[in-house]
Amino acid sequence: VETSGEGFFDITRDVAGFLASIRARDGVMLLFLRHTSASLVIQENADADVRTDLVSALDRIAPADAGWVHDTEGPDDMPAHVKSMLDGVCLHVPVGGGRLGLGTWQGIYLAEHRAAPHRREVTLTFLGTCEPQ
Repeated sequence: VETSGEGFFDITRDVAGFLASIRARDGVMLLFLRHTSASLVIQENADADVRTDLVSALDRIAPADAGWVHDTEGPDDMPAHVKSMLDGVCLHVPVGGGRLGLGTWQGIYLAEHRAAPHRREVTLTFLGTCEPQ
């Protein structure tokens, strides 16, 4: 996932595309983010203001100017680790009839907690049944 800096990046279509490509039917979709300064979340997909406010809320919880000891990679790195720990790097979503079992207003997002753009790697694993080839 290519990010443009801090914010939420919708990966729902990518995950749904993966399910379609393997002809998934029923089971569970597992997502794992291979980084410690970003996270995975399920969040509202209707109003972008929600995601803007979430960035602000996380910045209030873990501000860059809090006097962190770890600052080798810049002032936003340690707060990014804290935000990642709060949000988490793993998700599981039920799949039924080949479709993600998300609610009406839910989407799957990669939350980038660093100011600079990054390339993030998400591992997708489906456990369940697939249509025969």
